[in-house]
Amino acid sequence: MNQKNMFKSEKHLNREKIIELLREISYPGLSRDIVSFGFVKDIIIKDSNVIINIDITTKEYSVKKKLENDIRNKLSEINEISDLKININIHPPEDSQKKELNVEYKDLVPQIRYKIAVASGKGGVGKSTVAVNLAVALGLKGYKVGLFDSDIYGPSIPTMLNVKSNQVSTENNKIIPIEKYGIKLMSIGFFLEKDTPLIWRGPMVMKAIQQFLEDVKWVDLDYLIIDLPPGTGDAQLSISQLLNLSGAIIVTTPQDLALIDAVKGVQMFRKVNVPIIGIVENMSYFICPKCGEKTEIFGYGGGIKESNRINVPFLGEIPINPMVRVSGDTGRPIVLSDKESVVSKAFNKIAEKIINLKY
Repeated sequence: MNQKNMFKSEKHLNREKIIELLREISYPGLSRDIVSFGFVKDIIIKDSNVIINIDITTKEYSVKKKLENDIRNKLSEINEISDLKININIHPPEDSQKKELNVEYKDLVPQIRYKIAVASGKGGVGKSTVAVNLAVALGLKGYKVGLFDSDIYGPSIPTMLNVKSNQVSTENNKIIPIEKYGIKLMSIGFFLEKDTPLIWRGPMVMKAIQQFLEDVKWVDLDYLIIDLPPGTGDAQLSISQLLNLSGAIIVTTPQDLALIDAVKGVQMFRKVNVPIIGIVENMSYFICPKCGEKTEIFGYGGGIKESNRINVPFLGEIPINPMVRVSGDTGRPIVLSDKESVVSKAFNKIAEKIINLKY
């Protein structure tokens, strides 16, 4: 199906209403809905006729009948649909993308309830800023939160939270996460001298990430936020392989180049069957502190348009604010340093969406 024709709709049928209803349908045996899982591939609307194409990986062929019945019952609420065709394509597990990637999947920290990866298709979009502020925002709401900086080549959490390497300690041959603002922290940056680069090949990166999960004394947490490096390489695959990820958040900026790379990030997680929690658009606009005028420096609305096109939730817009940079440099996130700012309120709204998800 040509992407330009995906989700094409006529005026008298509301595509958003169809997607909204599909979000109420859970995959059999799970609490996660079929849209967030990425199982809904095409929604084609022509006049009053609707075709829905779905791809699933399962050994249980009864799942197909159950899903078809659930979809028919749910979409019967839309009277404008005169004919509904549901195509459910089943891929047995042995044909799945996980098999093609030739990796074994496990969960090294099963005691942590929700593991959420924060990713981006390219660097410079503020991914670490989003990860840090979401982690702290969740902590401020009373949840037990950890933050794992898995960016082996460019760890930024030590600087953004002003944590020194000499604060690391061990207990019974386990590394104890450093605590800051109530958040449990771990980063390879805690073990490096200043300005020391890491020149490692892929296998060493994968081994390092595994050690930071196995050899760190992660306690029972409600959320572990994983700050991934940019791109779709070894670290991303390792995290997907070593953790039973609850989902991934993709960070982008409004311009086309960042959006193209964000879509690659979405598709990468879909290949390893990690649910996409949604897209966050960072640096969405700037509000002049003197006149109050709103300026879209990098364009407007790209994040929400792209999320609609590829059928993933849009979590929110984060505006540009000089205090975000100041907060990152001084080690006190803006959700703490300026709780009433527009930026802090935006982060808190996204945190609320994460809390209210059905995992």
